[in-house]
Amino acid sequence: MRNYGYILVMAVTTYLIRVIPMTLLRKEIKNRTFRSFLTYVPYVTLSVMTFPAIIQVTDSLWISWVGFLTAMVLAYHRVSLLVVSLGCCGFVFLLQLL
Repeated sequence: MRNYGYILVMAVTTYLIRVIPMTLLRKEIKNRTFRSFLTYVPYVTLSVMTFPAIIQVTDSLWISWVGFLTAMVLAYHRVSLLVVSLGCCGFVFLLQLL
């Protein structure tokens, strides 16, 4: 029964997080700083969720860091996301075989 309480609390929390901005902010946001902040929120959220997984995915911490640095170098050179993903996965796989 306790699990249903947890699920209910999370459902209400998620619902309120989505509904409150829609009800309070009906006009267009004209503040440039706040608009800029809102532009970067999805990228930061994705990074915060992805980075711990990158570090914990392998048994060796240094292989994880090499894979992360590989992704950074490929992304810096504006390679497509698919190539970055495949390149990192392949490089980490090869390092783990050694």
